[in-house]
Order: sequence, then C-alpha cells, then structure tokens
Amino acid sequence: MINNKDLIENALEEIKKNSSLVNSDYYRPRFHIAPRVGLINDPNGFVFYKDYYHLFYQWHPFDTKHGLKYWYHLRSKDLICWEEVGVGLAPERWYESHGCYSGSAIEHDGEMVIFYTGNVKDKEGNRESYQCMAFSKDGINVEKYEDNPVIGGQPEGYTAHFRDPKVWKQGESWYMVLGAQTESLEGRVLLYRSENLKAWNLVGVVSGSNINKNSDMGYMWECPDLFSLGDKDVLITCPQGMESQGTLYNNRYQAGYFVGSLNYETGAMNHGGFTEIDRGFEFYAPQTCKDNLDRRVIYGWMGMPEEEEQPTKEYHWLHMLTLPRILELKDNKIHQRVPEELKKLRKNSVLATNVKIKDDDKNLEGFYGDVYELCIELDIEDAEEVGLKLRCSEDGAEYTMLRFLPKEKLFTIDRSNSGKALSGERSCKLKENKSLKLQIFSDRSSLEIFINQGEEVFSLRVFPSLESKNIKFFSKGGTAKFNNIKFWEY
Repeated sequence: MINNKDLIENALEEIKKNSSLVNSDYYRPRFHIAPRVGLINDPNGFVFYKDYYHLFYQWHPFDTKHGLKYWYHLRSKDLICWEEVGVGLAPERWYESHGCYSGSAIEHDGEMVIFYTGNVKDKEGNRESYQCMAFSKDGINVEKYEDNPVIGGQPEGYTAHFRDPKVWKQGESWYMVLGAQTESLEGRVLLYRSENLKAWNLVGVVSGSNINKNSDMGYMWECPDLFSLGDKDVLITCPQGMESQGTLYNNRYQAGYFVGSLNYETGAMNHGGFTEIDRGFEFYAPQTCKDNLDRRVIYGWMGMPEEEEQPTKEYHWLHMLTLPRILELKDNKIHQRVPEELKKLRKNSVLATNVKIKDDDKNLEGFYGDVYELCIELDIEDAEEVGLKLRCSEDGAEYTMLRFLPKEKLFTIDRSNSGKALSGERSCKLKENKSLKLQIFSDRSSLEIFINQGEEVFSLRVFPSLESKNIKFFSKGGTAKFNNIKFWEY
C-alpha cells in the first residue's frame, strides 16, 4: 500500500505542476475558497480552535471528477483571509483506502479532535464505512487515532451508506449525528452518544424519510448537522432522492433543515417541516460551527454531486465554497447574513439614490464589474415586475436575471442566458411585496443573492464572457423607486 508520505507528496506535486494553469483561469474567484487544483466538495472539520477558524475541504487533487478523497486544511483569524496549512488527511490506512470522507472537528482538553468517515470498497465495488478519529495538539499537525475505527460499521438494518459524523457536547456527554440509509432504501439521521469520544453507542433515529410526520424524502440523508439556535434545536441534512414540488426541491439533491426539539434519551427529534437553506442552483453539504463570538457560522459547497461539466475543468479545477454566513432563527425560519468582517474587502464605493424607473431598463454610471458587493433598497410602487440583470454583455444577449413579481410575491433567478455550460431558473415566494432589499456578491463565476436581510438566499455559478460586466436595473408595467443603490469593488 502506498504510504502517507507518498500520498501527500503526490498531492502537493499535483498543485505545483498545475498552479500556473489553475491561476490563469479568468473564472477563478477572488474572495471565495476554491481548490488549489482538482475538485473541491464538502466543507469539513469546521471549528474555532486556538484563536483560529479551521476549515478543511474534501478534495480530489488528481482530477476534476470525484475520486480518491483527501482533506485540505485552511485556517483564518477573520473568515476572510485564509492561510493554507496543507493536506489535513490522506487516505493511507486500511479503513480509509478509498477516501477520507466528510466529518467534523471539536476542541477537547486543548486538542483539536477530528471525526471522519473512512470509505472502503472491495474488488467487486462493495462499500464499507468506518467512523474514524484524529487529533491535533497544535492545529497544524494531525495524527490518526491508533485504535481506529471508533465505530466499526453500520447498525443492523442499514446499508454501508453510513457517513459524515458531526460531533458536539451536551452536558457531560458527547453526541454524534450520522447520515444513513436503511436496507429498505430510506434516508435516516442517527444519534450516537459517548462519554470519552472513543466508545460510541447508538441512541436512536433522529429523523428520516417516512417517519416523524415526514413523507417520502429520499433514499439517503447525508451531511447531518445538529445544533441549538436560541431555545430550539436545528437539524440540517441533505436528502437524496426527493421529488420536486413546484418551486421546491428542484436541484439534483437538496440541502435543508428542520426546527424542533431533540430528545437526548431516545434520539428522536420532534420537528416541523423541511425547509431548503438556499434556493439557488449550487448549494450542498453545509457545515456549521459556533465561534468565539457565540455566532453560528455556516459554509456550503457551491456545487452539486454528479454535476461536473463546467469550463474550469480545462484549467484543472472544479467547484468552490460559499461565503461564510451567520445563522439566526426568526419565527422558526433560518435567516442568513454575511459576517461584518466581510466589509474589510470593500473599496471604491459608488452610491445612487432615489432612482425612479418606469417601464424601462437602465445602466447607472459606475455600476459595472465582475467582483463586487451590491446593495439595493427599493419600493415597488405600481410596477408589475422589477429587477436587474447582472453580468450583462454590451449587446444585451448575455446576462443573469433577478426578477420579482409583486402580485405573486415570486422572486426568480434566471441564468438561461448567463454564459457557458449552465442554465435554468430557481424561484421562491417572499413574505412582502411592497419593497425589496437585496445584497449581492459577484465573484467572477459565482453569485450569492441575499434577499430581505437573509430571509432567502440564492447561490449559483455563472460563466459569462470576460467582457460581460454591465448591471441593468429595470421595471415593467409601472414604476419602481430604487431608494438606495450601493456598490463596492472587492
């Protein structure tokens, strides 16, 4: 078997070999996390430890498709400027021979403790899953637990699709949620308990498809995360195999949450319905941590499993992570906002006020670019439709449209004309229809749109031409008043 040193050196050599090509790609982001080379997917091991945010991402360094998974390690003081620590986990042991899959990290007795899934396949392709542990005393060097795995296999009645441990402490005990699949092919989240982080016992089923008042919600629930916001418990998970319902559940797989109360004795969670976290095209496998400011911070993968056809493959990299977001619970609904630290990136501001638009679309002087933050506050007045077009070409043929229909309270993102590779629409209903607040982040090949102070968020990748940098504001069927439009280059 190839040893750990060889695995790490081979991955680092892949970075070195492709660095110039990767960095020459116009679509590389300026202020988002992206892989040095190869494919990035789930954010992992997100923890605040020894004055740093530590974030790993699941990584295949050798190709722009899913393959042998590593963890790559970053750290930051402020969630904005990230320092590369290097390879965090490499799949060199028998219990992880086909990849170090997703997991989490905690602090305990001055150490960072990491939990992850070891993926193994035999010659016939049959899967085995092992839950494993690793330690770091300095937040840099990671050593695997000598008696791994800490959970040697799935419980009776479940398949080997059993993965993605997320660990936290409640009272004097440690708890872990895991994504799972029953032998009858229904998704589940399971709860385990431990007194020492090394010996784990199954408590029960937190939730799943066709239980807890849920309908058929797919054949696998992965990447679970369970935490408290205020006096409520929140379960995040990613169901695979849900059917779309109108404007809901239109991505290949879903990422969403339940709000309720967890019974730590039985493992069952009494909760309400399932709500998507992000209404865009690319958002999956999110993970949260509680930081030193008592904030619940989340990152998501701005990608989707089994969707790999993007132009960045020509430059030997694929996918990226979202911006960090702070989660708040209002009336049992998660609202998301970017941290204040992001304001450090603002420069060269432009401001426009009291701009009335009636049955027209307009360019405003100074509102132009591909790497920026744009904040808009507007009153609908009597317009039947209002919105803007981002990343517009000079001839108007290329653009990504944001459109709001006040009567239907329907907000839509349309990237059918956004450029290379990707297309389609995503929509959601808003609470109000008299006014609209937008905060938009553009980063070369991505857009993140926060609506009405984080009531809804859309994340998406777009691949327009280099020259497509215009921004157009429009209304149809009446007047809209753009009270404040603020723009910052990043």
